[in-house]
Amino acid sequence: MSSPTATLAKTTPVSAGRDLFLDAIACKETARRPLWIMRQAGRYLPEYRALRVKHTFEQLSGNAELAAEVTLQPLARFPLDAAIVFADLMSPVASLGLEVKFAPGPVLSKPVRTAADVATLRTPARAEIAPEVMGALRIVKREIGSKQALLGFAGSPWSIAAYLVQGRGERGFPALRTLTAADPKVIDALLTKLTDLIIEYVHAQFEAGADAVQLFDTWAGILSFDKWTSLVRPHIARFLDETRSAGKPRILFVQDASQLVGGYAALPSEALAVDWREDLPALRRSLGATKALQGNLDPAILVAGPEATRAAAKALLAAVPARGHIMNLGHGITPDAPIESVQAIVDVVHAENAS
Repeated sequence: MSSPTATLAKTTPVSAGRDLFLDAIACKETARRPLWIMRQAGRYLPEYRALRVKHTFEQLSGNAELAAEVTLQPLARFPLDAAIVFADLMSPVASLGLEVKFAPGPVLSKPVRTAADVATLRTPARAEIAPEVMGALRIVKREIGSKQALLGFAGSPWSIAAYLVQGRGERGFPALRTLTAADPKVIDALLTKLTDLIIEYVHAQFEAGADAVQLFDTWAGILSFDKWTSLVRPHIARFLDETRSAGKPRILFVQDASQLVGGYAALPSEALAVDWREDLPALRRSLGATKALQGNLDPAILVAGPEATRAAAKALLAAVPARGHIMNLGHGITPDAPIESVQAIVDVVHAENAS
Protein backbone atom coordinates (compact mmCIF):
# COMPACT_ATOMS: atom_id res chain seq x y z
CA MET A 1 0.00 0.00 0.00
CA SER A 2 1.31 3.43 -0.94
CA SER A 3 1.89 6.05 1.73
CA PRO A 4 2.75 9.76 1.56
CA THR A 5 6.32 10.95 1.35
CA ALA A 6 7.82 11.21 4.82
CA THR A 7 9.09 14.76 4.43
CA LEU A 8 9.63 15.35 8.15
CA ALA A 9 10.04 11.84 9.51
CA LYS A 10 13.71 11.76 8.50
CA THR A 11 14.58 14.38 11.11
CA THR A 12 12.63 12.88 14.01
CA PRO A 13 13.28 9.84 16.20
CA VAL A 14 11.36 6.60 15.80
CA SER A 15 8.17 6.37 17.86
CA ALA A 16 8.24 4.19 20.95
CA GLY A 17 4.78 3.09 19.85
CA ARG A 18 2.10 0.75 21.05
CA ASP A 19 3.62 -0.38 24.34
CA LEU A 20 4.36 3.18 25.39
CA PHE A 21 0.77 4.20 24.74
CA LEU A 22 -0.76 1.20 26.51
CA ASP A 23 1.56 1.54 29.50
CA ALA A 24 0.68 5.21 29.85
CA ILE A 25 -3.03 4.52 29.69
CA ALA A 26 -2.50 1.94 32.44
CA CYS A 27 -0.76 4.67 34.49
CA LYS A 28 2.55 2.82 34.47
CA GLU A 29 5.94 4.52 34.42
CA THR A 30 7.08 5.18 30.84
CA ALA A 31 10.27 6.43 29.18
CA ARG A 32 8.30 9.45 27.97
CA ARG A 33 4.69 10.48 27.41
CA PRO A 34 2.95 9.12 24.34
CA LEU A 35 1.63 11.58 21.75
CA TRP A 36 -1.12 11.55 19.17
CA ILE A 37 -3.31 14.35 17.85
CA MET A 38 -7.06 14.38 17.45
CA ARG A 39 -7.95 14.65 13.73
CA GLN A 40 -4.31 13.97 12.91
CA ALA A 41 -5.47 12.34 9.67
CA GLY A 42 -7.07 15.24 7.88
CA ARG A 43 -7.18 18.64 6.30
CA TYR A 44 -4.01 20.22 7.70
CA LEU A 45 -1.96 17.70 5.67
CA PRO A 46 -1.21 18.58 2.03
CA GLU A 47 -1.29 14.90 1.08
CA TYR A 48 -4.81 14.64 2.48
CA ARG A 49 -5.88 17.71 0.54
CA ALA A 50 -4.44 16.13 -2.59
CA LEU A 51 -6.66 13.10 -2.04
CA ARG A 52 -9.68 15.34 -1.53
CA VAL A 53 -9.15 16.80 -4.99
CA LYS A 54 -9.85 13.31 -6.35
CA HIS A 55 -12.34 11.99 -3.80
CA THR A 56 -15.24 13.25 -1.74
CA PHE A 57 -15.23 12.86 2.03
CA GLU A 58 -17.85 10.11 1.66
CA GLN A 59 -15.57 8.25 -0.75
CA LEU A 60 -12.55 8.53 1.53
CA SER A 61 -14.36 7.46 4.69
CA GLY A 62 -16.52 4.87 2.92
CA ASN A 63 -13.71 2.92 1.26
CA ALA A 64 -11.45 0.76 3.42
CA GLU A 65 -8.32 1.19 1.30
CA LEU A 66 -8.67 4.97 1.02
CA ALA A 67 -9.54 5.35 4.72
CA ALA A 68 -6.48 3.29 5.62
CA GLU A 69 -4.28 5.46 3.40
CA VAL A 70 -5.54 8.60 5.13
CA THR A 71 -5.07 6.99 8.55
CA LEU A 72 -1.42 6.28 7.76
CA GLN A 73 -0.56 9.69 6.29
CA PRO A 74 0.36 11.46 9.56
CA LEU A 75 2.48 8.51 10.67
CA ALA A 76 4.65 8.94 7.59
CA ARG A 77 5.38 12.54 8.61
CA PHE A 78 5.61 12.33 12.39
CA PRO A 79 6.70 9.71 14.97
CA LEU A 80 3.30 9.63 16.63
CA ASP A 81 2.51 6.86 19.08
CA ALA A 82 -0.98 6.04 17.85
CA ALA A 83 -2.95 5.92 14.64
CA ILE A 84 -6.68 6.66 14.80
CA VAL A 85 -8.85 5.18 12.09
CA PHE A 86 -10.21 7.68 9.58
CA ALA A 87 -13.99 7.49 9.87
CA ASP A 88 -16.90 9.70 10.82
CA LEU A 89 -19.01 9.95 13.95
CA MET A 90 -21.96 8.87 11.78
CA SER A 91 -20.25 5.90 10.11
CA PRO A 92 -22.33 3.24 11.93
CA VAL A 93 -25.68 5.00 11.37
CA ALA A 94 -26.33 3.58 7.90
CA SER A 95 -26.68 0.12 9.46
CA LEU A 96 -29.79 1.40 11.28
CA GLY A 97 -31.45 1.93 7.90
CA LEU A 98 -30.92 5.70 7.85
CA GLU A 99 -29.53 7.74 4.98
CA VAL A 100 -26.83 10.27 5.86
CA LYS A 101 -25.29 12.77 3.44
CA PHE A 102 -22.56 15.34 4.10
CA ALA A 103 -23.10 18.99 3.17
CA PRO A 104 -20.45 19.42 4.56
CA GLY A 105 -21.56 18.03 7.93
CA PRO A 106 -23.99 15.13 8.36
CA VAL A 107 -27.54 15.67 7.06
CA LEU A 108 -30.40 13.19 7.42
CA SER A 109 -33.19 13.11 4.86
CA LYS A 110 -35.67 12.24 7.65
CA PRO A 111 -34.95 13.07 11.31
CA VAL A 112 -35.83 10.63 14.10
CA ARG A 113 -38.37 12.35 16.35
CA THR A 114 -41.18 9.95 17.28
CA ALA A 115 -41.60 6.59 18.98
CA ALA A 116 -42.55 5.17 15.57
CA ASP A 117 -39.33 6.54 14.06
CA VAL A 118 -37.28 4.82 16.77
CA ALA A 119 -39.21 1.56 16.36
CA THR A 120 -38.39 1.42 12.64
CA LEU A 121 -34.61 1.56 13.23
CA ARG A 122 -32.93 -1.70 12.34
CA THR A 123 -31.00 -3.81 14.84
CA PRO A 124 -27.98 -4.70 12.72
CA ALA A 125 -25.73 -7.69 13.17
CA ARG A 126 -22.20 -6.80 14.21
CA ALA A 127 -20.83 -7.62 10.75
CA GLU A 128 -23.24 -5.12 9.16
CA ILE A 129 -21.98 -2.12 11.11
CA ALA A 130 -19.59 0.06 9.08
CA PRO A 131 -17.65 -2.79 7.44
CA GLU A 132 -15.47 -0.20 5.68
CA VAL A 133 -14.18 0.95 9.09
CA MET A 134 -13.28 -2.62 10.05
CA GLY A 135 -11.55 -3.08 6.72
CA ALA A 136 -9.50 0.07 7.25
CA LEU A 137 -8.52 -1.06 10.75
CA ARG A 138 -7.32 -4.42 9.47
CA ILE A 139 -5.24 -2.80 6.71
CA VAL A 140 -3.63 -0.31 9.10
CA LYS A 141 -2.95 -3.00 11.67
CA ARG A 142 -1.05 -5.01 9.05
CA GLU A 143 0.97 -1.91 8.15
CA ILE A 144 1.93 -0.71 11.62
CA GLY A 145 2.02 -3.94 13.65
CA SER A 146 3.18 -2.94 17.13
CA LYS A 147 5.03 0.21 16.03
CA GLN A 148 2.06 2.36 17.07
CA ALA A 149 -1.15 1.78 18.95
CA LEU A 150 -4.20 1.54 16.71
CA LEU A 151 -7.20 3.50 17.96
CA GLY A 152 -10.79 3.04 16.98
CA PHE A 153 -13.46 5.53 17.88
CA ALA A 154 -17.19 6.02 18.16
CA GLY A 155 -19.57 8.83 18.86
CA SER A 156 -21.45 8.65 22.12
CA PRO A 157 -25.14 7.69 21.91
CA TRP A 158 -26.14 11.24 22.89
CA SER A 159 -23.91 12.91 20.31
CA ILE A 160 -25.22 10.65 17.53
CA ALA A 161 -28.77 11.26 18.73
CA ALA A 162 -28.16 15.00 18.40
CA TYR A 163 -27.79 14.64 14.62
CA LEU A 164 -30.55 12.06 14.26
CA VAL A 165 -33.13 14.24 16.01
CA GLN A 166 -32.01 17.62 14.69
CA GLY A 167 -31.44 16.25 11.20
CA ARG A 168 -28.13 18.12 10.86
CA GLY A 169 -25.63 20.00 12.99
CA GLU A 170 -27.10 23.12 14.55
CA ARG A 171 -25.91 25.27 17.42
CA GLY A 172 -27.43 24.02 20.68
CA PHE A 173 -29.48 21.34 18.90
CA PRO A 174 -32.85 22.92 19.80
CA ALA A 175 -34.96 20.09 18.34
CA LEU A 176 -33.10 17.59 20.51
CA ARG A 177 -33.60 19.65 23.65
CA THR A 178 -37.26 20.21 22.81
CA LEU A 179 -37.90 16.50 22.31
CA THR A 180 -36.05 15.72 25.54
CA ALA A 181 -38.48 17.99 27.40
CA ALA A 182 -41.60 16.94 25.49
CA ASP A 183 -41.11 13.16 25.37
CA PRO A 184 -38.14 11.89 27.37
CA LYS A 185 -39.29 8.28 26.81
CA VAL A 186 -38.63 8.65 23.09
CA ILE A 187 -35.16 10.02 23.75
CA ASP A 188 -34.41 7.20 26.20
CA ALA A 189 -35.58 4.61 23.67
CA LEU A 190 -33.39 6.19 21.00
CA LEU A 191 -30.37 6.30 23.33
CA THR A 192 -30.95 2.64 24.22
CA LYS A 193 -30.98 1.71 20.54
CA LEU A 194 -27.85 3.77 19.87
CA THR A 195 -26.03 2.33 22.89
CA ASP A 196 -26.73 -1.17 21.57
CA LEU A 197 -25.30 -0.07 18.22
CA ILE A 198 -22.16 1.52 19.68
CA ILE A 199 -21.43 -1.48 21.91
CA GLU A 200 -21.46 -3.77 18.88
CA TYR A 201 -19.54 -1.23 16.79
CA VAL A 202 -16.75 -0.97 19.33
CA HIS A 203 -16.52 -4.73 19.81
CA ALA A 204 -16.19 -5.06 16.04
CA GLN A 205 -13.36 -2.50 16.06
CA PHE A 206 -11.54 -4.42 18.77
CA GLU A 207 -11.94 -7.62 16.74
CA ALA A 208 -10.55 -5.81 13.68
CA GLY A 209 -7.36 -4.89 15.53
CA ALA A 210 -8.00 -1.71 17.52
CA ASP A 211 -5.85 -1.56 20.66
CA ALA A 212 -8.10 1.03 22.30
CA VAL A 213 -11.10 3.19 21.43
CA GLN A 214 -12.07 6.77 22.12
CA LEU A 215 -15.72 7.59 22.73
CA PHE A 216 -16.46 11.15 21.63
CA ASP A 217 -19.22 12.88 23.58
CA THR A 218 -19.14 16.07 21.59
CA TRP A 219 -22.53 17.52 22.48
CA ALA A 220 -23.18 16.48 26.09
CA GLY A 221 -22.30 20.03 27.13
CA ILE A 222 -25.75 21.29 26.10
CA LEU A 223 -27.15 19.48 29.16
CA SER A 224 -27.13 20.42 32.82
CA PHE A 225 -25.39 18.06 35.22
CA ASP A 226 -28.68 16.78 36.60
CA LYS A 227 -30.15 16.18 33.14
CA TRP A 228 -26.96 14.46 31.95
CA THR A 229 -26.92 12.27 35.08
CA SER A 230 -30.49 11.07 34.61
CA LEU A 231 -30.61 10.89 30.82
CA VAL A 232 -27.14 10.13 29.44
CA ARG A 233 -24.99 8.68 32.22
CA PRO A 234 -26.84 5.31 32.40
CA HIS A 235 -26.16 4.69 28.73
CA ILE A 236 -22.45 5.56 28.97
CA ALA A 237 -22.20 3.34 32.05
CA ARG A 238 -23.81 0.45 30.15
CA PHE A 239 -21.45 0.99 27.22
CA LEU A 240 -18.47 0.74 29.56
CA ASP A 241 -19.89 -2.29 31.34
CA GLU A 242 -20.57 -4.19 28.13
CA THR A 243 -17.25 -3.42 26.42
CA ARG A 244 -15.10 -4.23 29.46
CA SER A 245 -14.91 -7.90 28.49
CA ALA A 246 -12.71 -7.03 25.50
CA GLY A 247 -9.94 -6.15 27.95
CA LYS A 248 -8.90 -3.07 25.95
CA PRO A 249 -8.79 0.57 27.08
CA ARG A 250 -11.66 3.01 26.55
CA ILE A 251 -10.99 6.76 26.48
CA LEU A 252 -13.92 9.09 27.17
CA PHE A 253 -13.62 12.48 25.50
CA VAL A 254 -15.78 15.33 26.79
CA GLN A 255 -16.11 18.49 24.69
CA ASP A 256 -17.26 21.87 26.03
CA ALA A 257 -18.82 20.37 29.14
CA SER A 258 -16.99 21.64 32.21
CA GLN A 259 -20.10 21.04 34.33
CA LEU A 260 -19.97 17.32 33.48
CA VAL A 261 -16.28 16.47 33.84
CA GLY A 262 -16.63 15.25 37.42
CA GLY A 263 -19.43 12.93 36.36
CA TYR A 264 -17.42 11.50 33.50
CA ALA A 265 -14.31 11.13 35.65
CA ALA A 266 -16.26 8.94 38.07
CA LEU A 267 -17.17 6.46 35.31
CA PRO A 268 -14.95 3.36 34.96
CA SER A 269 -13.14 4.27 31.74
CA GLU A 270 -9.40 3.74 31.60
CA ALA A 271 -8.77 7.31 30.47
CA LEU A 272 -10.49 10.68 30.38
CA ALA A 273 -9.78 13.22 27.65
CA VAL A 274 -10.89 16.83 28.11
CA ASP A 275 -10.83 19.95 26.00
CA TRP A 276 -8.57 22.96 26.45
CA ARG A 277 -11.04 24.72 28.76
CA GLU A 278 -10.26 22.30 31.60
CA ASP A 279 -7.51 22.76 34.18
CA LEU A 280 -5.66 19.51 33.53
CA PRO A 281 -3.19 19.85 36.45
CA ALA A 282 -6.10 20.42 38.85
CA LEU A 283 -7.94 17.44 37.40
CA ARG A 284 -4.87 15.28 37.95
CA ARG A 285 -4.64 16.44 41.56
CA SER A 286 -8.30 15.63 42.17
CA LEU A 287 -8.14 12.17 40.57
CA GLY A 288 -4.72 11.13 41.79
CA ALA A 289 -2.94 8.50 39.70
CA THR A 290 -5.99 6.28 39.29
CA LYS A 291 -7.01 7.26 35.75
CA ALA A 292 -5.03 8.28 32.70
CA LEU A 293 -5.64 11.79 31.37
CA GLN A 294 -5.35 12.94 27.79
CA GLY A 295 -4.89 16.41 26.35
CA ASN A 296 -5.33 19.26 26.35
CA LEU A 297 -3.46 21.86 24.28
CA ASP A 298 -5.71 24.44 22.62
CA PRO A 299 -5.75 23.69 18.85
CA ALA A 300 -5.76 27.44 18.14
CA ILE A 301 -2.25 27.71 19.57
CA LEU A 302 -0.90 25.66 16.68
CA VAL A 303 -2.20 28.25 14.22
CA ALA A 304 -0.03 30.85 15.98
CA GLY A 305 3.03 28.99 14.74
CA PRO A 306 5.75 26.65 16.01
CA GLU A 307 7.30 28.98 18.61
CA ALA A 308 3.99 29.64 20.36
CA THR A 309 3.18 25.93 20.11
CA ARG A 310 6.55 24.92 21.53
CA ALA A 311 6.14 27.26 24.51
CA ALA A 312 2.60 26.06 25.24
CA ALA A 313 3.59 22.40 24.96
CA LYS A 314 6.50 22.89 27.35
CA ALA A 315 4.24 24.65 29.84
CA LEU A 316 1.68 21.84 29.70
CA LEU A 317 4.32 19.17 30.23
CA ALA A 318 5.74 21.10 33.17
CA ALA A 319 2.32 21.42 34.78
CA VAL A 320 1.01 17.86 34.33
CA PRO A 321 2.86 14.87 35.83
CA ALA A 322 4.11 12.52 33.14
CA ARG A 323 2.75 9.30 34.62
CA GLY A 324 -0.63 8.49 33.16
CA HIS A 325 -0.62 11.44 30.76
CA ILE A 326 -1.19 11.12 27.01
CA MET A 327 -0.15 14.28 25.19
CA ASN A 328 -2.79 15.54 22.79
CA LEU A 329 -4.84 18.58 21.86
CA GLY A 330 -8.03 19.61 23.59
CA HIS A 331 -9.96 19.04 20.35
CA GLY A 332 -9.19 18.27 16.73
CA ILE A 333 -6.37 19.99 14.88
CA THR A 334 -7.69 22.70 12.55
CA PRO A 335 -7.05 22.83 8.78
CA ASP A 336 -5.02 26.05 9.08
CA ALA A 337 -2.49 24.61 11.54
CA PRO A 338 0.99 24.64 9.97
CA ILE A 339 2.92 21.39 9.74
CA GLU A 340 5.78 23.04 11.67
CA SER A 341 3.57 23.45 14.74
CA VAL A 342 2.90 19.72 14.86
CA GLN A 343 6.63 19.12 14.56
CA ALA A 344 7.16 21.49 17.49
CA ILE A 345 4.92 19.36 19.73
CA VAL A 346 6.74 16.23 18.64
CA ASP A 347 10.10 17.80 19.43
CA VAL A 348 9.00 18.99 22.88
CA VAL A 349 7.55 15.62 23.87
CA HIS A 350 10.59 13.68 22.62
CA ALA A 351 13.04 16.06 24.29
CA GLU A 352 11.43 16.01 27.74
CA ASN A 353 13.46 13.08 29.11
CA ALA A 354 16.30 13.18 26.57
CA SER A 355 18.88 14.88 28.80
